Amino acid sequence: MEIPSSTTGLATLATAMSQTKLEGAVDVAVLKKAIDIQKESVAQLLQNLPTPTAALPDGVGGQINTTA
Repeated sequence: MEIPSSTTGLATLATAMSQTKLEGAVDVAVLKKAIDIQKESVAQLLQNLPTPTAALPDGVGGQINTTA
């Protein structure tokens, strides 16, 4: 990037750099908000999961009958 020597050029450069910095800050803020929304959604989904049923008793499900 070439640094201008005129006052107007420096002002234009400073404005452009400030705008770029602002755009970056806005992008980060939007990303953080999106992550927060995803966290809330996942927490709600996990709360709505049914509680697991009791395990099968010993010996059940250990063998498969392959004849019909």
